[in-house]
Amino acid sequence: MFFGLRFKDKKTVKELRKNQNLTAKELADKLRLDTADILKIDDLRLRDIGEPLKTKLTPILRGDYMDNMKWI
Repeated sequence: MFFGLRFKDKKTVKELRKNQNLTAKELADKLRLDTADILKIDDLRLRDIGEPLKTKLTPILRGDYMDNMKWI
């Protein structure tokens, strides 16, 4: 079995955002949301967030967007 490969949804959005070194403004820009909306959900756990927003947040907080970066 694959232990430890599952994304941690017990952590808050703020903890996961800080692990990716993202500010609330940077995360809001990536999601095309307002910074105030990110600050409202900052103290919520990822599993407590509604499904449409959770599907947008998960790849960014997991760091999947970094795999598509083209390095020179």
